Amino acid sequence: MSPSPSTLPVSTLGTPRIGPRRELKSALESYWSGKSRSDDLLASAAALRASNWARQHALGVTNIPSNDFSLYDHVLDTSLMVGAIPEIYGWTGGPVPLDTYFAMARGSQGDGAHADCGHHHHGAGQGVPALEMTKWFDTNYHYMVPEFTAGQRFSLAATKPLDEYLEAKALGYETRPVLLGPVSYLKLGKSKDASLDPLSLLPGLLPAYVEMLRRLAANGAEWVQIDEPCLVLDLDDKSRQALRVAYGMFAYALPKLKLMLTPYFGALGDNLDTALELPVAGLHLDLVRAPEQLDAVLAKAPRGLVLSLGVIDGRNIWRANLATLLDRLEPVVARRGSDHIQIASSCSLLHVPIDLEQETELDAELKSWLAFSVQKMGELASLGRALAGGRESVAAEIAASVLAVGTRSTSPRVHDAAVAARSAAVTAEQARRASPFVERHALQQGVLDLPAFPTTTIGSFPQTSEVRKARAAHAKGALDDTAYEAFLRHETEAAIRWQEEIGLDVLVHGEFERNDMVQYFGEQLAGFAFTKSGWVQSYGSRYVRPPILFGDVSRPKPMTIEWWRYAQSVTSKPMKGMLTGPVTILNWSFVRDDVPRSVACRQIALAIRDEVQDLEKAGACMIQIDEAALREGLPLRRGEWGPYLAWAVESFRLCASGVADRTQIHTHMCYSEFNDIIDAIAAMDADVISIETSRSKMELLEAFVGDNYPNDIGPGVYDIHSPRVPAVAEMTDLLDKAVERLRASQIWVNPDCGLKTRKWEEVRPALVNMVAAARQLRARFAEAAE
Repeated sequence: MSPSPSTLPVSTLGTPRIGPRRELKSALESYWSGKSRSDDLLASAAALRASNWARQHALGVTNIPSNDFSLYDHVLDTSLMVGAIPEIYGWTGGPVPLDTYFAMARGSQGDGAHADCGHHHHGAGQGVPALEMTKWFDTNYHYMVPEFTAGQRFSLAATKPLDEYLEAKALGYETRPVLLGPVSYLKLGKSKDASLDPLSLLPGLLPAYVEMLRRLAANGAEWVQIDEPCLVLDLDDKSRQALRVAYGMFAYALPKLKLMLTPYFGALGDNLDTALELPVAGLHLDLVRAPEQLDAVLAKAPRGLVLSLGVIDGRNIWRANLATLLDRLEPVVARRGSDHIQIASSCSLLHVPIDLEQETELDAELKSWLAFSVQKMGELASLGRALAGGRESVAAEIAASVLAVGTRSTSPRVHDAAVAARSAAVTAEQARRASPFVERHALQQGVLDLPAFPTTTIGSFPQTSEVRKARAAHAKGALDDTAYEAFLRHETEAAIRWQEEIGLDVLVHGEFERNDMVQYFGEQLAGFAFTKSGWVQSYGSRYVRPPILFGDVSRPKPMTIEWWRYAQSVTSKPMKGMLTGPVTILNWSFVRDDVPRSVACRQIALAIRDEVQDLEKAGACMIQIDEAALREGLPLRRGEWGPYLAWAVESFRLCASGVADRTQIHTHMCYSEFNDIIDAIAAMDADVISIETSRSKMELLEAFVGDNYPNDIGPGVYDIHSPRVPAVAEMTDLLDKAVERLRASQIWVNPDCGLKTRKWEEVRPALVNMVAAARQLRARFAEAAE
């Protein structure tokens, strides 16, 4: 389907895979649980692809992608395509079994086979672990990290890109296949051998790519989209040379195939010259994240290069102002010619929900400001038609978009003068504790009277099926407020009694009343809205519904005081107040695009500050403010870290510093490479920080050694992401390693993370062992002191 002259070519770069009603989740989980067969799963997947292509075609998308679908993750799909399957998974060549794919994604239990297939994994009986998983650039999507070894061999082991191209063709759609580029793929991977640079594997990898491109071209593909998001990172000469080698080989092997080189998530910056010298037919630009790069590209781009202009935001949910975009695009089309410009989303639409029309409960005004994937396709099509046939061809669409953007910019729901005034009046003193840590620590110890190596947990306890059922029944109105509250009080008291019984020093209330660590607070703050069907893939079949931060943020009333008060009333031990920090709330939401993120973060910080002060007034002497997502908000370029860390740390300090010296502030950070941001973490000045360290066997603590980190620290002594219960000796061993690196007086004893996703039968023995380990260390240090 070549574009008609009535529209400029428009591209989505990729679409959500999950299905409007989360059909992929149902199909996967049915297969994993043995309730359905692989044929059923594959049929569901084919139906989702067919409807994705049909939807884009109907909405006027001309460059419809194929191979943007995945059963789990597109990076894992690439590992399969090139045969990068670690030995542990038992693949010895030939077609890769579906269960090998899922073992790489999720691990396997060791029963050796899925109910409907006879493929036994290597090591049947003891199971195999999943590949490592980490964040895809600076998104909240996670990919499966490719694992390489010295002498790594690659071969074309799976033909999914070709299969899906042919599948679309059979349905009447000429698509543009999408591949993850070879250089980005290698850079996203890890080598088991520290001395092996994954980029050194490029010569062995390229033949598999060339073979796939050859087959695509032989079957009629005119264009292939090759994603190289590494082009927006800080690249060294070796990486730039790798790009030249790869694309030089593609051009030599397939001189007639047109490649659309597709970086996204930022500006090409100092990689612009490298990108422009590669022998490709087209270059995509993310003009949402980096609109300023357009002029430099236009000044330097060769005449024949097709430019794909990513002007519709693939990462956020705001409706575009079509008139403003056309003002920018019309001169570019006039200058370069309509045959050398394509209009696109900034990146794949994977990162936004599917269809706004499913949101039947959002009020009309707020809804008019939003665009999900389906609406963004409509915006692309309108731009394509306007640029080919003049604005009058889509006058109604342009008028509606201008009206929506106008009402949003003036709405009193978005702009609250009191919030703006309060933000503007913030002083440096408000973001500083009254006294240095050493003085605070002495006062806090006087109040709390804690033993050496005090024990606590991170906050949440198992959300059992009973808890989830009660929450669902309450939401549907089948359980009234009084009965639901009685149920939650019972769960909370039982958890507190059990913590007392096993001898934990600092208790938590368990968070049974909370649905999600961000949503729970967002629902009680002004300026946030929530969707019913706005699901976005986090990884595999795990989807999230990010809150929509649409306006100035304030706290109409206290959010956690009553539950904290109840919990503290049933125990004489210190009960932590539990809050989510401003940076994490920001990073896990769809944020405003009309103010800088720093402005929104400061507003959230002031709202949380009010809660912190109210907890203190209610009697809390210990308040934990979790900043799980502080590290993941770092910009992709190191040169831009400074400003982000400055406002992120200031926001944390602003919410934490309005209390007396005797009130102890805790924070928790999930697994992070702390070394490169240790100064920022120290600057947060939390009295106690708890971090994930058990998987790294305390090696992460190297960052905190010496004078680098003066305050208290709780290095996690067991990995909560695994169901196994570690022995006392295992935990004392980890604590010994911590004592080698830190002062004994600094160390708290806690798990790696919250326990919400675990079962009580795993949690109980693990925490009993943890308390025993702390007591052993305490006794040993007491003896040494005598």
